[in-house]
Amino acid sequence: MMQTIDLAHRFLGEADTAPPVVLLHGLLGSSRNWLSAGRLLARDFRIYVPDLRNHGESPHDPVMDYPSMVGDLLAWMDKNDLKRIHLVGHSMGGKVAMYLASRYPERVISLTVVDIAPRAYPPRWEKEFATMQRMPVAQFTKRLDAEQWLEEFVHDWVFRKFLVSNLEGGPAGGFRWTINLDVLESALPKLFEQVPEDGWRYDGRALFLRGSRSGFIEDSDTSMINRLFPFATLETIDDAGHNVHFDQPEAFVKAIKRHMEKAK
Repeated sequence: MMQTIDLAHRFLGEADTAPPVVLLHGLLGSSRNWLSAGRLLARDFRIYVPDLRNHGESPHDPVMDYPSMVGDLLAWMDKNDLKRIHLVGHSMGGKVAMYLASRYPERVISLTVVDIAPRAYPPRWEKEFATMQRMPVAQFTKRLDAEQWLEEFVHDWVFRKFLVSNLEGGPAGGFRWTINLDVLESALPKLFEQVPEDGWRYDGRALFLRGSRSGFIEDSDTSMINRLFPFATLETIDDAGHNVHFDQPEAFVKAIKRHMEKAK
């Protein structure tokens, strides 16, 4: 039997009778990434935002792959009495969501995949992980020190802030990583594999959302999406990059609310 870990989560919705929605973050993200869009959604839904293993406030574990992340989520859903959910996942979280929906469709009312396709992707993030490994985080006295150190290697200031959001104060001063940096770096090849596998499918209502300025979902991906998710639709959010829910939160929320309400 697969060993699962007890996931930390945030709860953003107050209406007990509203349908439950689970939001999944991407690689190097956490539940914090969903606060803005999640609070908008919480006006109409019960919003649960877990930290996936080796991220945020959830425990670290040497195993990092999609079966283990889905096992954690199913155990967490059972613990929180979430029998069926609207499932939303961004990037790596979108792959987790696709895996869960295609293997356990009875647990998913609707699926929303944000700016990621089922296909395998070329290796990414190696340079960023190598840079993070070199960072003398224990020597920094404030978060700004980490951002300034990164300027030479990461030119996008938004991305620098995203990376240093994974730092917390250390017990002896300085900072330390909240993520399991070594395990995540080793797991990179697995995290960019095709998910779900050929032969798996989810026959429920599915929405694939992409940013107009992002290349993660290409027009050529639609044939694979339709084969694995026969009732999927693809929508593009204008003036948004990979982080659609950051760049255009109101348009993002409007799109997925429309999608989820049709799946009731």
